[in-house]
Amino acid sequence: MSLFFGIDIGTSTTKAVLVDAHGTVVRSAVRPHAVQRPRPGHVEMDGAIWWDEFVSLAEELTAGVTVAAVGVSGMGPCVLLTDAEDIPLRPAILYGVDTRATAEIAALTERLGGADAIRARCGSALSSQAVGPKLAWVAGHEPALYARARRLFMPASWLQYKLTGSYVLDFHSASQCTPLFDTHALAWHEPWARLVAPGLELPALAWPGDVAGATTHAIGGIPAGTPVIAGTIDAWTEAVSVGAQRPGDLMLMYGTTMFLIATVEEALTSPVMWGTVGALPGTRNLAGGMATSGAVTAWLSELTGAGYPELLAEAEASGPGARGLLMLPYLAGERTPIQDPDARGVIAGLTLSHTRGDLYRAALEATALGVRHNVEALRTAGADITRVVAVGGGTQGGLWTEIVSAVTGLAQVVPRVTVGASYGAAYLAACTFGAFDIERWNPAAHVVEPAPAAVYEELYALYRDLYPATSTIVHTLAAHQRLLA
Repeated sequence: MSLFFGIDIGTSTTKAVLVDAHGTVVRSAVRPHAVQRPRPGHVEMDGAIWWDEFVSLAEELTAGVTVAAVGVSGMGPCVLLTDAEDIPLRPAILYGVDTRATAEIAALTERLGGADAIRARCGSALSSQAVGPKLAWVAGHEPALYARARRLFMPASWLQYKLTGSYVLDFHSASQCTPLFDTHALAWHEPWARLVAPGLELPALAWPGDVAGATTHAIGGIPAGTPVIAGTIDAWTEAVSVGAQRPGDLMLMYGTTMFLIATVEEALTSPVMWGTVGALPGTRNLAGGMATSGAVTAWLSELTGAGYPELLAEAEASGPGARGLLMLPYLAGERTPIQDPDARGVIAGLTLSHTRGDLYRAALEATALGVRHNVEALRTAGADITRVVAVGGGTQGGLWTEIVSAVTGLAQVVPRVTVGASYGAAYLAACTFGAFDIERWNPAAHVVEPAPAAVYEELYALYRDLYPATSTIVHTLAAHQRLLA
């Protein structure tokens, strides 16, 4: 039976699966890793980790078998610059969680005619999510290094290049390289690319499921000559993994960050969300991403020394409203819809009687309140949301998804397999051998129905008020944090 290897480079782990032609996960493994935070707002990772973990996982999972095709996926958009010998010049600058380029965002927005002009061509305005300002930051702060830069990679395209030697980026990832890419022409916009990325050779473009090349050498049970797909950014691969590709579908990705991808009939733009090319030909998305979700729960677990099962049980006992606590989950700034890299976390209502279970409950509810804020922004921009599909590690255990459904009023379909992007990458690899129905591969396991609690309506109103009421203070604190770095 044919076997397909899928891998995803995430923020906190690399996950890999071996999947058969029926969609059954035969083997799986995970490698934890950590990001580097050299200064406040700077979030980086050594690109060598991506390849080392690919080799390790491939050798482990493919021992004694032969793989028919390889699927790759990874967090993004990221900026990994290499020199003329394709050697990385510095650690990769990660996606919107890295907020260093605020000055470059403002300068480029003015130079290119304003946010509306950029959004009209590129689908999104410049933000911490965009590639262009990060390139401008490197050029301005590390000019000698940038002068040696010749190519731009992201985790998926780096793995694909290391495997095949083909310098290819997928259309979706390119659409997050704002302002280098024209989402209407589906091509690099040369005038802006030359301005923002001078001296860089931009990659050829392909769809995420297209074969980008064949392996040049064997690794474990992956023989030389094995097809490798172009791959794409993890959240979009996760949407593929659960079949959330039809207009009206919304995917919620419960990971280190929370991601939302709405599939829309035609290209939509929003001043606070991201308009992108979809993962599949002919599709368009309006998307958003919170800077933290699982990152906050992991922080609380590490801070308290308690494991997730224990914290979940205590949070469930705390009950709706976390006994009068309200949290803003902006511990790493925030992406959509407030687009504020200097936002910071706030816990309101804290008393000596509150427990770690209350804090954990407040963190889960804060994420849910942020999801509702994003959903409202998507709908304001014209997205029609008729079906919600949940994916990612946070769907396990039940409480988190139950809170999100209660806060948003949205039912969530949870599929049989929720391992996410690595599974989607394996599916796209399988499709190089013919059409496979993802809903047969990965049928729905259950639906989380909303059970609204009156306290959440009040909390949501307070949540919306808390950010503007505290923003002046936290912006001042964010400035102090930068000075202390």
